[in-house]
Amino acid sequence: MEPVTHFLTGACISRAGLNRKTALATATLTLAAEAPDIDVVGRFKGPVFGFAHHRGFTHSFLGLILVSATVVGLMYLIWRLRGRKVKDPNLPPRWGLLFLFSYLAGLSHILLDFTNNYGVRPFWPFSEKWYSWDIVFIIDPIILAILTAGLLLPGLFSLVNSEIGVRRKQPQGRAAATVALSAIILLWAVRDFGHRRAVAALETRLYENADPVRVSAFPYWLNSPFHWNGVVETRDFFALAPVDSISAEVDPDGQMQIRYKPEETAITRVAKSSYLGRVYLDWAQYPITETEQLFPPQSGYLVHFHDLRYDSLRRTGSPRRSTLGATVQLDSNLHIVSETFGAGVSGTAEAEKK
Repeated sequence: MEPVTHFLTGACISRAGLNRKTALATATLTLAAEAPDIDVVGRFKGPVFGFAHHRGFTHSFLGLILVSATVVGLMYLIWRLRGRKVKDPNLPPRWGLLFLFSYLAGLSHILLDFTNNYGVRPFWPFSEKWYSWDIVFIIDPIILAILTAGLLLPGLFSLVNSEIGVRRKQPQGRAAATVALSAIILLWAVRDFGHRRAVAALETRLYENADPVRVSAFPYWLNSPFHWNGVVETRDFFALAPVDSISAEVDPDGQMQIRYKPEETAITRVAKSSYLGRVYLDWAQYPITETEQLFPPQSGYLVHFHDLRYDSLRRTGSPRRSTLGATVQLDSNLHIVSETFGAGVSGTAEAEKK
């Protein structure tokens, strides 16, 4: 998920009662809930390196130990620099407890990332397998609204209470934060129900008289939780179709697209054997390649990688490159020239799909 959701989740977890156990709880959990994304520093070594290491060590159960220790160490340093001051002198910081809370916040980060269709590798380094629930888009306005309300509403009531002279000793917002977190769990349950219906609907029909080998449903951006991007794999092609999980109807608007599987060639085999190719194919659920011959022909080739869970329902004639696409450039002798993740190299010739 995007950073704001993680920060707000950490704050809500603290407000749900953990901030009554130790000083610095809210600051620690808020920071720790986003800390696993420190792996973005890998992008300084280039987008390919950053992609290869994103949601790896720092998003694993083992890596969270180091991430949590780093967060608590940072909080300890800040606490010392501030003269060991805390808001409530009767509630000192408990560092062992803050470490456990920090790890819990890190787990919330992994869980939130697991709910979207990018996936996580929680068992790294013992397993590089990706896991994803595929029920929430990477940015979800509903979740953001729930978390924001859970944090801001108690402040509004506190202002009202202060105006009428009501004072409370305990930290405010426990009930609202608990309700917000519970509401998100309920939202996940609703979307999981819709997701299961969408997958079942995709599995029970034929596509161009072909049986599905594998099917998936992925959430739309800013759309109803009951509408999904369906991706179906058959022996010879992929079918992309919207799914309405309320009516359990596939392709209600006649927008289905058929994309035939590309032929394997010497060009694509070399591209797939590259560092970027191996990393991309390990991550992608529905990878597909397009080969583009550069002009003049002796200039070589571009091999574009796409994952249909993000490339689905792309309009004919739209750019082949995408934010989560990849490109490997080969010379005419099929030697690797460059590897680019994201909006990379573009050729001047028409794409020749292999």
